[in-house]
Amino acid sequence: MASSLADINSQIKKHDEQIAQLRKQAEELRNQERSGVIEELRKKIAEYGLTAADLKLTARVGKRSAGVAATKTAAKYRSPTGETWSGGRGRKPRWITEALAAGKSLSDFEIK
Repeated sequence: MASSLADINSQIKKHDEQIAQLRKQAEELRNQERSGVIEELRKKIAEYGLTAADLKLTARVGKRSAGVAATKTAAKYRSPTGETWSGGRGRKPRWITEALAAGKSLSDFEIK
């Protein structure tokens, strides 16, 4: 057993160095394995004629994926001029905020 704080700190430092070396070895092994896996996947993709679409790897940059439509919610409120609002999605429409400011309540505009 260590006899002083300095001895304990020395052992910790030694173990930290060993941990760092082991992590480096693990990363190197992972990179080697990764290269093999990538090569194996490339062969399989070529062998079976797979495409990115087959693997569902299509790019989704700032857009919804094909086939996923925005869902519409049924209107819960209607203005006297016929405008509707589903309630709770995004900001309140101007006609609602103006009516609320004038003292009316949401229940005045509910669709029954």
